[in-house]
Amino acid sequence: MYTRRAVAAGLLAVALGATAAAAATREQSAGTLAVRQVPAVVRTPVAQVVVPKAAPAPAGLPKISYWSAASGLPRDPATHSGSALVEGLRPYGKTAIYDAPGGEPRAFLPRSISGLPVTAPVVDKRPGWLAVLIPSINRRIGWVPTSAGAVHRLRDQLVVDRSRRELTWLRDGRQRGHWKVAVGSSRTPTPLGRTFVMGRTITQGSVYGGLDALVLGAVPDDREALSASLRNGHTAIHAWTDESAFGRSISNGCVRVPPDVQRLLLEHLPEGVPVNVVE
Repeated sequence: MYTRRAVAAGLLAVALGATAAAAATREQSAGTLAVRQVPAVVRTPVAQVVVPKAAPAPAGLPKISYWSAASGLPRDPATHSGSALVEGLRPYGKTAIYDAPGGEPRAFLPRSISGLPVTAPVVDKRPGWLAVLIPSINRRIGWVPTSAGAVHRLRDQLVVDRSRRELTWLRDGRQRGHWKVAVGSSRTPTPLGRTFVMGRTITQGSVYGGLDALVLGAVPDDREALSASLRNGHTAIHAWTDESAFGRSISNGCVRVPPDVQRLLLEHLPEGVPVNVVE
Protein backbone atom coordinates (compact mmCIF):
# COMPACT_ATOMS: atom_id res chain seq x y z
CA MET A 1 0.00 0.00 0.00
CA TYR A 2 1.33 3.46 -0.78
CA THR A 3 0.22 7.11 -1.20
CA ARG A 4 0.87 9.56 -4.02
CA ARG A 5 1.31 13.30 -3.96
CA ALA A 6 2.07 15.64 -6.86
CA VAL A 7 4.70 18.29 -6.10
CA ALA A 8 5.51 21.58 -7.83
CA ALA A 9 8.48 20.19 -9.72
CA GLY A 10 6.39 17.46 -11.25
CA LEU A 11 8.01 14.65 -9.26
CA LEU A 12 6.15 11.77 -7.84
CA ALA A 13 7.48 10.29 -4.58
CA VAL A 14 6.45 6.81 -3.65
CA ALA A 15 6.86 5.86 0.01
CA LEU A 16 6.81 2.23 0.93
CA GLY A 17 6.49 0.90 4.51
CA ALA A 18 9.36 1.36 7.01
CA THR A 19 10.42 -2.24 6.58
CA ALA A 20 10.37 -2.28 2.77
CA ALA A 21 13.57 -3.40 1.03
CA ALA A 22 13.22 -1.16 -2.09
CA ALA A 23 12.67 2.52 -2.80
CA ALA A 24 11.31 3.95 -6.06
CA THR A 25 11.05 7.39 -7.63
CA ARG A 26 9.14 8.40 -10.72
CA GLU A 27 9.74 11.43 -12.88
CA GLN A 28 6.50 12.43 -14.64
CA SER A 29 8.15 14.20 -17.60
CA ALA A 30 10.25 11.19 -18.54
CA GLY A 31 7.68 8.61 -17.61
CA THR A 32 10.27 6.29 -16.14
CA LEU A 33 10.49 4.43 -12.88
CA ALA A 34 13.89 3.91 -11.20
CA VAL A 35 14.22 1.25 -8.51
CA ARG A 36 17.16 1.10 -6.05
CA GLN A 37 17.64 -2.15 -4.22
CA VAL A 38 18.94 -1.77 -0.63
CA PRO A 39 21.81 -4.29 -0.22
CA ALA A 40 21.44 -6.90 2.47
CA VAL A 41 23.93 -6.88 5.35
CA VAL A 42 26.50 -9.67 4.90
CA ARG A 43 27.95 -10.96 8.17
CA THR A 44 31.48 -12.37 7.98
CA PRO A 45 31.87 -15.53 10.07
CA VAL A 46 34.24 -15.06 13.02
CA ALA A 47 37.11 -17.53 12.85
CA GLN A 48 37.61 -19.53 16.00
CA VAL A 49 41.02 -19.22 17.65
CA VAL A 50 42.59 -22.62 18.17
CA VAL A 51 44.72 -22.78 21.31
CA PRO A 52 47.33 -25.58 21.17
CA LYS A 53 47.02 -27.92 24.12
CA ALA A 54 49.89 -28.45 26.52
CA ALA A 55 51.09 -32.04 26.47
CA PRO A 56 51.55 -33.65 29.89
CA ALA A 57 55.09 -33.18 31.15
CA PRO A 58 56.99 -36.33 32.19
CA ALA A 59 57.97 -36.32 35.84
CA GLY A 60 61.60 -36.99 34.91
CA LEU A 61 62.13 -33.74 33.03
CA PRO A 62 65.19 -31.76 34.18
CA LYS A 63 64.54 -28.80 36.46
CA ILE A 64 66.19 -25.49 35.66
CA SER A 65 68.52 -24.56 38.52
CA TYR A 66 71.23 -22.02 39.25
CA TRP A 67 73.79 -24.45 37.86
CA SER A 68 72.08 -25.82 34.76
CA ALA A 69 69.23 -25.35 32.30
CA ALA A 70 67.99 -27.80 29.67
CA SER A 71 68.66 -28.69 26.05
CA GLY A 72 66.23 -28.44 23.16
CA LEU A 73 64.95 -24.94 23.91
CA PRO A 74 64.65 -22.54 20.95
CA ARG A 75 66.99 -19.60 20.42
CA ASP A 76 65.80 -16.12 21.26
CA PRO A 77 64.69 -14.91 17.79
CA ALA A 78 65.16 -11.25 18.74
CA THR A 79 68.25 -11.47 20.88
CA HIS A 80 69.58 -8.15 19.54
CA SER A 81 66.26 -6.33 19.76
CA GLY A 82 66.29 -3.04 21.62
CA SER A 83 62.55 -3.12 22.28
CA ALA A 84 61.62 -2.86 25.94
CA LEU A 85 60.18 -5.94 27.62
CA VAL A 86 57.31 -4.71 29.77
CA GLU A 87 55.86 -7.90 31.28
CA GLY A 88 57.26 -10.67 33.46
CA LEU A 89 55.87 -14.07 34.39
CA ARG A 90 55.92 -15.25 37.99
CA PRO A 91 55.18 -18.99 38.00
CA TYR A 92 52.57 -20.23 40.46
CA GLY A 93 54.71 -23.30 41.01
CA LYS A 94 56.94 -25.71 39.11
CA THR A 95 55.82 -25.30 35.51
CA ALA A 96 56.77 -27.15 32.35
CA ILE A 97 58.67 -25.27 29.65
CA TYR A 98 57.85 -26.20 26.03
CA ASP A 99 59.86 -25.70 22.84
CA ALA A 100 56.80 -24.26 21.05
CA PRO A 101 53.12 -23.58 21.78
CA GLY A 102 51.70 -27.07 22.15
CA GLY A 103 55.17 -28.50 21.51
CA GLU A 104 57.40 -30.83 23.45
CA PRO A 105 58.06 -30.20 27.15
CA ARG A 106 61.79 -29.74 27.77
CA ALA A 107 62.25 -28.77 31.42
CA PHE A 108 60.58 -27.51 34.56
CA LEU A 109 60.91 -23.86 35.59
CA PRO A 110 60.58 -23.62 39.38
CA ARG A 111 58.97 -20.81 41.32
CA SER A 112 62.36 -19.88 42.78
CA ILE A 113 65.97 -20.70 41.95
CA SER A 114 68.49 -20.87 44.80
CA GLY A 115 66.10 -18.83 46.91
CA LEU A 116 65.61 -16.16 44.21
CA PRO A 117 61.94 -15.74 43.16
CA VAL A 118 61.61 -16.21 39.40
CA THR A 119 60.23 -13.36 37.28
CA ALA A 120 60.95 -14.24 33.66
CA PRO A 121 60.45 -11.45 31.08
CA VAL A 122 57.84 -12.18 28.43
CA VAL A 123 59.26 -11.90 24.89
CA ASP A 124 56.38 -13.20 22.76
CA LYS A 125 52.74 -14.24 22.91
CA ARG A 126 50.44 -16.69 21.13
CA PRO A 127 46.83 -17.58 21.96
CA GLY A 128 46.99 -19.34 25.32
CA TRP A 129 50.82 -19.23 25.46
CA LEU A 130 53.68 -16.98 26.55
CA ALA A 131 57.37 -17.12 25.59
CA VAL A 132 59.81 -16.15 28.36
CA LEU A 133 63.56 -15.76 28.72
CA ILE A 134 65.17 -18.80 30.32
CA PRO A 135 67.83 -18.39 33.04
CA SER A 136 71.07 -20.36 33.42
CA ILE A 137 71.49 -20.53 29.66
CA ASN A 138 72.22 -17.77 27.15
CA ARG A 139 69.86 -16.49 24.45
CA ARG A 140 67.19 -19.16 24.86
CA ILE A 141 63.45 -18.90 25.35
CA GLY A 142 60.70 -21.30 26.38
CA TRP A 143 56.93 -21.42 26.03
CA VAL A 144 54.47 -21.81 28.91
CA PRO A 145 50.66 -21.85 29.06
CA THR A 146 49.22 -18.52 30.20
CA SER A 147 47.74 -20.34 33.19
CA ALA A 148 51.25 -21.16 34.49
CA GLY A 149 51.68 -17.93 36.41
CA ALA A 150 50.80 -14.31 37.00
CA VAL A 151 51.99 -11.62 34.59
CA HIS A 152 53.38 -8.47 36.18
CA ARG A 153 54.39 -5.14 34.70
CA LEU A 154 58.10 -4.46 34.25
CA ARG A 155 58.99 -0.76 34.40
CA ASP A 156 62.79 -0.93 34.32
CA GLN A 157 65.38 -1.95 31.77
CA LEU A 158 69.18 -2.07 31.77
CA VAL A 159 71.33 -1.77 28.66
CA VAL A 160 75.01 -2.75 28.73
CA ASP A 161 77.04 -1.48 25.79
CA ARG A 162 80.19 -3.61 25.57
CA SER A 163 82.02 -1.48 23.01
CA ARG A 164 81.37 1.77 24.87
CA ARG A 165 81.72 0.18 28.32
CA GLU A 166 78.54 1.91 29.45
CA LEU A 167 75.49 1.00 31.52
CA THR A 168 72.13 2.73 31.02
CA TRP A 169 69.12 2.46 33.31
CA LEU A 170 65.68 3.16 31.84
CA ARG A 171 62.37 3.41 33.68
CA ASP A 172 59.16 3.59 31.68
CA GLY A 173 61.32 4.28 28.63
CA ARG A 174 63.06 7.30 30.17
CA GLN A 175 66.71 7.38 31.10
CA ARG A 176 67.32 7.41 34.84
CA GLY A 177 71.07 6.83 34.82
CA HIS A 178 74.06 6.43 32.54
CA TRP A 179 77.55 5.41 33.69
CA LYS A 180 80.97 4.24 32.57
CA VAL A 181 81.55 0.67 33.75
CA ALA A 182 83.90 -2.26 33.27
CA VAL A 183 82.83 -5.26 31.16
CA GLY A 184 84.29 -8.64 30.29
CA SER A 185 87.66 -9.01 28.64
CA SER A 186 88.15 -10.33 25.12
CA ARG A 187 88.82 -13.79 26.57
CA THR A 188 85.90 -13.73 29.02
CA PRO A 189 83.37 -11.33 27.42
CA THR A 190 80.08 -10.30 28.97
CA PRO A 191 77.54 -12.50 27.11
CA LEU A 192 75.63 -10.68 24.39
CA GLY A 193 71.85 -10.74 24.13
CA ARG A 194 68.83 -10.45 26.35
CA THR A 195 68.85 -11.70 29.92
CA PHE A 196 67.37 -10.49 33.22
CA VAL A 197 68.02 -9.83 36.89
CA MET A 198 67.37 -13.01 38.86
CA GLY A 199 67.90 -11.31 42.22
CA ARG A 200 70.65 -10.28 44.60
CA THR A 201 73.35 -12.21 46.40
CA ILE A 202 76.04 -11.40 48.93
CA THR A 203 79.65 -10.74 47.96
CA GLN A 204 82.90 -11.37 49.77
CA GLY A 205 85.91 -9.10 49.59
CA SER A 206 86.55 -5.42 50.19
CA VAL A 207 86.77 -4.69 46.45
CA TYR A 208 82.96 -5.18 46.26
CA GLY A 209 82.39 -2.37 48.73
CA GLY A 210 80.33 -4.54 51.06
CA LEU A 211 77.40 -4.43 48.60
CA ASP A 212 75.27 -7.24 47.22
CA ALA A 213 75.54 -8.21 43.55
CA LEU A 214 72.67 -8.36 41.08
CA VAL A 215 72.77 -11.86 39.62
CA LEU A 216 71.76 -12.20 35.96
CA GLY A 217 70.32 -15.16 34.11
CA ALA A 218 73.32 -15.17 31.77
CA VAL A 219 76.26 -17.55 32.24
CA PRO A 220 79.77 -17.58 30.72
CA ASP A 221 79.79 -18.38 27.01
CA ASP A 222 83.12 -20.17 27.40
CA ARG A 223 83.37 -21.75 30.82
CA GLU A 224 86.81 -23.21 30.08
CA ALA A 225 88.25 -19.69 29.81
CA LEU A 226 87.57 -19.13 33.51
CA SER A 227 89.20 -20.53 36.59
CA ALA A 228 87.55 -23.64 38.00
CA SER A 229 85.95 -21.69 40.86
CA LEU A 230 84.09 -19.39 38.44
CA ARG A 231 83.01 -21.76 35.67
CA ASN A 232 79.62 -22.58 37.15
CA GLY A 233 78.79 -19.04 38.17
CA HIS A 234 76.49 -16.46 36.63
CA THR A 235 77.20 -13.08 35.15
CA ALA A 236 76.41 -10.30 37.62
CA ILE A 237 76.36 -6.54 38.07
CA HIS A 238 78.37 -5.63 41.15
CA ALA A 239 80.25 -2.79 42.81
CA TRP A 240 83.98 -2.29 42.29
CA THR A 241 86.04 0.04 44.42
CA ASP A 242 88.99 0.33 42.02
CA GLU A 243 88.06 3.27 39.80
CA SER A 244 90.78 2.48 37.25
CA ALA A 245 88.61 -0.39 35.96
CA PHE A 246 85.83 1.78 34.57
CA GLY A 247 85.79 2.30 30.83
CA ARG A 248 87.77 -0.90 30.25
CA SER A 249 87.13 -4.51 29.21
CA ILE A 250 88.91 -6.38 31.98
CA SER A 251 86.44 -8.44 34.03
CA ASN A 252 85.64 -12.15 34.01
CA GLY A 253 82.34 -11.31 32.34
CA CYS A 254 80.59 -9.37 35.08
CA VAL A 255 79.67 -5.71 34.84
CA ARG A 256 81.61 -3.69 37.43
CA VAL A 257 80.06 -0.41 38.53
CA PRO A 258 80.98 2.34 41.03
CA PRO A 259 79.69 1.62 44.56
CA ASP A 260 77.26 4.56 44.54
CA VAL A 261 75.74 3.24 41.32
CA GLN A 262 75.34 -0.23 42.82
CA ARG A 263 73.58 1.25 45.86
CA LEU A 264 71.14 3.01 43.55
CA LEU A 265 70.43 -0.12 41.53
CA LEU A 266 69.94 -2.25 44.63
CA GLU A 267 67.52 0.30 46.01
CA HIS A 268 65.32 0.54 42.94
CA LEU A 269 65.57 -2.61 40.82
CA PRO A 270 63.53 -5.73 41.63
CA GLU A 271 63.98 -9.22 40.20
CA GLY A 272 62.89 -9.67 36.60
CA VAL A 273 64.41 -6.47 35.21
CA PRO A 274 65.41 -7.13 31.56
CA VAL A 275 69.08 -6.62 30.71
CA ASN A 276 70.12 -6.16 27.10
CA VAL A 277 73.84 -6.59 26.39
CA VAL A 278 74.77 -5.02 23.04
CA GLU A 279 78.00 -4.56 21.11
